[in-house]
Amino acid sequence: MRVAVIQFPGSNCDQDALWALRLVGLEAELVWHTERNLEGFQAALLPGGFSYGDYLRAGALAKFSPVMQEVRRLAQRGYPVVGICNGFQVLTEAGLLPGALLANTNLHFTCKEVFLRVERTDLPFTRAYTPGQVLRIPIAHGEGRYYTDAETLEQLEQNHQVVFRYAPNPQGTQPYNPNGSLNDIAGIVNRQGNVLGLMPHPERAVESVLGSADGLPFFQGLKQALEVVA
Repeated sequence: MRVAVIQFPGSNCDQDALWALRLVGLEAELVWHTERNLEGFQAALLPGGFSYGDYLRAGALAKFSPVMQEVRRLAQRGYPVVGICNGFQVLTEAGLLPGALLANTNLHFTCKEVFLRVERTDLPFTRAYTPGQVLRIPIAHGEGRYYTDAETLEQLEQNHQVVFRYAPNPQGTQPYNPNGSLNDIAGIVNRQGNVLGLMPHPERAVESVLGSADGLPFFQGLKQALEVVA
């Protein structure tokens, strides 16, 4: 049950992801972006950060890294692939997920806790949650506004590919969509259900000392799914 945490130049959440995966008992290793062989790994995680300094566009250069061919191979074989924040941006740029992540409507880098509603619990990443469960998870991004054309958006909804949505806080006193994402989308999955991208950071919410442990079941579910595969 080995998980590859892909390191791009500019990644800054790789160690957080490594910690979260190991916390639930998974064997996780850092893999540099020039690696051309992920044989022996059963999952891959693309962490947050600013790959290649976000030059041109967030994730636009990282999609050309040699390791992405191997990430694509894992995805095609049905293994779990996760992209968090910048990792989500890389997955859309690489065509592994539809749509794009545009600049936040407030045109600012936004770093705060948000609330998410779990839309699906039949996936490797969400099986430890309950349907409709609301999570408190931090975000940290300047380009997190999910956008796609109307036809693709309709398909995402019809195929139940929206996994996480931004949700109101318990008091409901503040705007809850932090970036202007269409349909309050915070995370989506491919049609096969094994490639997930989300902007919030579950790896930063795995222990109560961090303010929330709502991200821990994300990694526990992934471990359970990999145990079945093994």
